[in-house]
Amino acid sequence: MPGIHQRVEPVDRVAGVTITHPDKVMFPGLGVTKLDLARYYEAVADRMLPHMIGRPLTLVFCPKGVDEGCQYLRHSKLWGPRVIRRVKIQEKTKIGEYMVVESIEGLISLSQMNVLEAHTWNSTADHIEQPDRLVFDLDPGTKVTWTQVIRAARLVRSMLKGIHLAAWVKTTGGRGLHVVVPIVPEHDWSECLDLARGIATVMAEHDPELYTTDFRKAGREKKILVDYLRNNRTNTSICALSVRARPGAPVSMPIDWRDLTPSSTPDRFNIRTVPAMLAKRGDPWKEYWRATQRLSG
Repeated sequence: MPGIHQRVEPVDRVAGVTITHPDKVMFPGLGVTKLDLARYYEAVADRMLPHMIGRPLTLVFCPKGVDEGCQYLRHSKLWGPRVIRRVKIQEKTKIGEYMVVESIEGLISLSQMNVLEAHTWNSTADHIEQPDRLVFDLDPGTKVTWTQVIRAARLVRSMLKGIHLAAWVKTTGGRGLHVVVPIVPEHDWSECLDLARGIATVMAEHDPELYTTDFRKAGREKKILVDYLRNNRTNTSICALSVRARPGAPVSMPIDWRDLTPSSTPDRFNIRTVPAMLAKRGDPWKEYWRATQRLSG
């Protein structure tokens, strides 16, 4: 029994995981608390975990909420709960220890750790040198319209179809889109990067007024960066259904190509709206999980 002057901190439990300081406000503009965040991830876990399980993670850690400063965490060191697996991966100059989620308990534990965003590798920890997907990140400049971003995504899809690769699309939690290609994990990183670079380069050469592969922000306000470097080893992309550490708590949402319309802007996908949306519709990426594609076609 605590002493008379001992403060008892509030706790709650979500999916069997203890959430301390559940009333901590993570998104002040919305009043979203740490407990709300954990409950969101519990609600979307069935859809989110297939995109996350087994993949090394880079996390966005916001110990005092989104308005008080966040930082990227790539290496786990000794920090974090036991339900999250740790794997050692050879990097250029050292061995890095990464966190890998394997269960709903691991996913909810990220919320307990004050993690808002989860970014995943294109390969799993058990097949680290053979990616099982390609990601094309379409990053629009400030003066690019949503309609132009849609056209860019459809162009990537069309080019991929020309080499017999089917692709799926999701929002990024920002103004851009990710076009994602599942592949059999038998190609190395350089093959994947070369293919992605080739498509990005063709787009930029075909319409240099709209598309670019130049990562410098200056001068590309009216252009879409076709970011092929997401396919480089150790690089990551935001996990599907992850909340973003941005005002409004937007979510990276997998969508059907048919729903990619000028009137369906990505700001409608957020921590408040997404659970109900998922409950009402089937998985638009259902066939993604069945795809067995090779870069050779």
